[in-house]
Amino acid sequence: MIRKMIALFGIVILALIYRAIMPPPPKMCGSPKGPQITAPRVKLSDGRYLAYKENGVPRDLAKHKFVFIHGFDCVRHDVALLTTISPEVMQSLGIYIVSIDRPGYGESDPHPKRTPKTLALDIEELADYLELGSKFYVIGFSMGGQAVWGLLKYIPHRLAGAILLTPVTNYWWGSFPANLTKESYYEQLVQDQWTLRISHYLPWLTYWWNTQTWFPASSVAQCSEDILFEQDRVLMPVFDSYQSKYRDLVRQQGEYESIHRDLMIGFGTWEFDPMELENPFPNGEGSVHIWQGDEDGHVPIKLQRFVAQKLPWVHYHEMKGGGHMFPWAEGMGDKVMKTFLLGEPFYYKCK
Repeated sequence: MIRKMIALFGIVILALIYRAIMPPPPKMCGSPKGPQITAPRVKLSDGRYLAYKENGVPRDLAKHKFVFIHGFDCVRHDVALLTTISPEVMQSLGIYIVSIDRPGYGESDPHPKRTPKTLALDIEELADYLELGSKFYVIGFSMGGQAVWGLLKYIPHRLAGAILLTPVTNYWWGSFPANLTKESYYEQLVQDQWTLRISHYLPWLTYWWNTQTWFPASSVAQCSEDILFEQDRVLMPVFDSYQSKYRDLVRQQGEYESIHRDLMIGFGTWEFDPMELENPFPNGEGSVHIWQGDEDGHVPIKLQRFVAQKLPWVHYHEMKGGGHMFPWAEGMGDKVMKTFLLGEPFYYKCK
C-alpha cells in the first residue's frame, strides 16, 4: 500500500510539473473560442493565414514597395518609421509599405515549426499574392530586423534592398569571438541573462520561465525601464501611446506562439551565420543598411559593430546617443528613406 501511495504521489508531482512547463494551445483567430478576424489575410501554401496591413501610397501607384517586419511584442500596426515619414516624402518618393503580423502575433496563425527560413518564404508568398513584382524592399525593426537576415539568406533574388533598424543580434552566432559575446552577455540584467540561457539551451522551459513568479523573467517582455537610456526614456512614452490602441491584439492568441517563440528562434541555434552571407547586390543594383544607436539597452553596440565589420557591403549608420526606439524620433523616417532611396548623407544628432 505504501509503495502504491508513493508511486501515485510521484505521478501527481510529474503531472503538476508537466502542466507547469507545457503551454496551453493557442487561441487561433476565427476558431469558435478564438479572437475575431478583422484584418485582410493571405492563405499560405501550408494552409496557415498571414495577416497584413497596407500603408502609404496606393500599391498600383507606388515607385518603391516595402514589406515591413515588426519587432518583439508588436503587431502589423507598429510600423517603425511610418509615423516619422512626412506625407510629402511618402508621396514624392512613391512609398508603399505592407506590414505583417508575424506568425503567432495579432491575427496571423501560429507556426510551431517557424524558423528564419519559413518566415522568409511566408513573406515571399505574401509579395506574390499582392503582386509586388519580381523584387521588393524589406524593412525590419528589432526582432524584425533580425528576421531580415533570413530573407537575405533564402530569397536574396527577390529583394531590391533591405533596411535593418537596430536588428537584434544572437549571442550564439558562430562568427562572434567568444570574449566579445561573453563581455556583452554579462552586461545585461541578470534576469535577461537567464531568459536567454533558457531560450537557447532549454527551450522546452521557456513558457514556464516566462510565466513563473518566483524569479524575474525577461525585462523586455515586462516593459522594464531598467534597460532604457536617455533617448529611449523620452521616446518610449511616444511609442506606448501609439501602441496602446493595439496592445490587446499583440498576444491575443497566447504568449507562447508569439513572444516566447520569438525568444527561442531569435536566440536559438541558427542553421546559418549572418556574418557569412555574401553580398546580395554585387553589381550595386541594391543595398543593405543597418541603423543602430550607441545607447541601445536592447542590442549590444559592440556586437553590432562587429557584424558591420564582418560585412563590408553593409552600409552601417551609428547614431551617438541613439536608443532602441530611435525610429520614433521626429523626422527620422524622412532621413532614413532619403538616405536609403536617394543616397543622401545620413546625419542625425540625438543629443
